[in-house]
Amino acid sequence: ILSWDSGIEMNLHGPYYAELLGKRRERNRSLAKMEASMQAGKIINARHLVYHVGPYGEYDPGTGANEQVANIFSGIVDRVGEIWGEQDEDAYTAFPWISEQEPSLVGIETSGRQELWGTVEEVLEVCNHVEGTVPVLNIGHIHARGHGSMRTSEDYAELFDMVRENYGGSKFYCHFAGIEHRMGNALHYTQIKKSDLKFEPFAEFLAEEGDWMDITIISDSPLLEHDAMYMMQHYDKARQRLMEIRARDERRIKLAKESGLTPEELELLEQEAADARMREEIEDSKPAKATAKEPSKMMSFDTAEDDDDLF
Repeated sequence: ILSWDSGIEMNLHGPYYAELLGKRRERNRSLAKMEASMQAGKIINARHLVYHVGPYGEYDPGTGANEQVANIFSGIVDRVGEIWGEQDEDAYTAFPWISEQEPSLVGIETSGRQELWGTVEEVLEVCNHVEGTVPVLNIGHIHARGHGSMRTSEDYAELFDMVRENYGGSKFYCHFAGIEHRMGNALHYTQIKKSDLKFEPFAEFLAEEGDWMDITIISDSPLLEHDAMYMMQHYDKARQRLMEIRARDERRIKLAKESGLTPEELELLEQEAADARMREEIEDSKPAKATAKEPSKMMSFDTAEDDDDLF
């Protein structure tokens, strides 16, 4: 109720362990646990219900496994719709969003281990074939499965360009946390500062190219609130740096017009001036050379050889 009144979006993660590609018994056990999360999602007005698929089991990576996953999630989407469509006047009174909101979207999360179904390509293919599903990009899992692939803002640009080209839309749902990994497999989450997966390149990408994106980022860190605030701070810093760069470029263009130069010519002059200042600072920082001491002009009574001097 509080989140509804406050305009806070709620999301719910289903069971972390699943075997949807396993044998009938394992699959039914996983679906039973997912059923409970679907019921809870209705109660809390979850906008996304996020699920894992689990190991490939008897399937090889490829079309066969993807078709089986698509069939299973088609049934899950139908079940979510049925749960939201169940008539209960008392529930409508207590939870007004049940009649005012659309059913939860079913999120399919990327996996972080080689033996688990869930590469970015696999998730996008299934989501393209099953209406009501959305890809959930777990950046830590993608980084681990790619042997530490998410290191620069360009890496993020390539990832989101691929998602946009293959899935479409501007809405994205992501998980982020530091992660320990080895040989293409995620081991466990860790706080961002202790991981080789840094948030700064992601923040830089969002600041530069995120205007067209409607993105939700969930902290998966062991330090949930701490790293959530850490990510917010770094995003704000990236936005501030970008604004400063744009303001400087606008000033350069204005000065170039006033001086009759092109922006490129003005930038070249500024660079030459900066280089000159740097050379002056280097020269000023060098220690002064010591001058040779001039010989004294006072009369000396010492001779080079004094045979009478006993001492």
